Amino acid sequence: MTCRLTLVAVCLAAGAAGSVPAAASAQGLPRTAPEAVGLSSERLEEATAGLRAHVEAGDVAGVVAGVVRRGRLVYLEALGALDRERGLAMRDDALFRLYSMTRPITSLAAMILWEEDRFELDDPVSLYLPEFANQRVFTDAATPDMAATRPRATEMTVEHLLLHTSGLGSRGSPIYRAEQVRLRSIPLPQMVDNAARVPLFEDPGTRWRYGISTTILGRLVEVWSGMPFDEFLRERVFEPLGMTDTVFRVDPSRADRFGPAYRPGPNGELRPYAIEEVPFTEQPALIEGGVGLVSTVRDYLRFSQMFLEGGELDGVRILQPSTVALMTVNRVPDALLPIGFGNPQPGRGWTLGFCVVMDGDASPLPVSEGTFWWDGSSGTRFFIDPVEDMVTVIMGAASPAYGNGFREAFTAAVYAAIVD
Repeated sequence: MTCRLTLVAVCLAAGAAGSVPAAASAQGLPRTAPEAVGLSSERLEEATAGLRAHVEAGDVAGVVAGVVRRGRLVYLEALGALDRERGLAMRDDALFRLYSMTRPITSLAAMILWEEDRFELDDPVSLYLPEFANQRVFTDAATPDMAATRPRATEMTVEHLLLHTSGLGSRGSPIYRAEQVRLRSIPLPQMVDNAARVPLFEDPGTRWRYGISTTILGRLVEVWSGMPFDEFLRERVFEPLGMTDTVFRVDPSRADRFGPAYRPGPNGELRPYAIEEVPFTEQPALIEGGVGLVSTVRDYLRFSQMFLEGGELDGVRILQPSTVALMTVNRVPDALLPIGFGNPQPGRGWTLGFCVVMDGDASPLPVSEGTFWWDGSSGTRFFIDPVEDMVTVIMGAASPAYGNGFREAFTAAVYAAIVD
């Protein structure tokens, strides 16, 4: 890859670091005893006991969690029920709705094409999607009104999409629902048209707003590659990485490994809850890079380990180390920090695809500074920690995702297991 002149410093810094962790063997992620990589088996058993307590308390119906350290799989546990109604126990190859954990995968797809010089980060989105050329901005983002708009002051760029500073709103925002911007029953080009038809909430580059930016990025992947988005992911990401169970639809061959999401009922008991009108067992019209994939803990461990190993896994290179370095540092301007939902969350930034811990002391979890991570709105989460050379992935099927803090408790227990 040829580094752009504006990014030479980043590329040189990555090359000088030379600290890519040891690669996994050709067999993938070989399993080893926790003590062999500086973790305590006893304390990991306590992590399992904690998850079991959450299941028994009814916080979550079932859960799968995995840990890889120094390129070795040291923990993979499945607890509880996959599908209570069908009497299916949880299994370690269960599939879960990724929701927002789809977004780092879409960002990876875009950066593969960036390495191939298909676009520049500061390119206007309208250069490739002309429907955004004359998009206006709501006069008042707090009370958006289709009749109260103003001209846009700044151009939306590809980097704005990656950073969630595009001005686009959340898929669940009332105005988007009223205008039917995002439906799984419509194709991606139509959703893009809908998103361009509705005004922006603010000028691009002026605020971090978590929204549908990554879905628009998925459409750009189609334009840049000349391939349907799902085919590009399969050929350039999933097959090379051995992510055999990361899909947009759970077909009949996988049906016994996929269960419902569960939500507490009036008395607190868990009940199946249909989050989407078009279920993931049916083929959606919308192939969506923002929230559309299902996957397994095993597959997401492989995706994450590839980043930890500088863009390569099992001898297959997906990205150059310099691109991984570029993708995993905060790029949100200081003026827009701190970012967060509702209340700002100090110590967090956003990279070209991930949330990143900028201040370890400000983090509510014991992960290292420089850890890049994210989660999903149905109870999934991952951490990629370069300092500890460790990946942690946990997946449940909970709505809302919190589940009385089962993910947070597990993360804390895993970090408490580090002895070397």
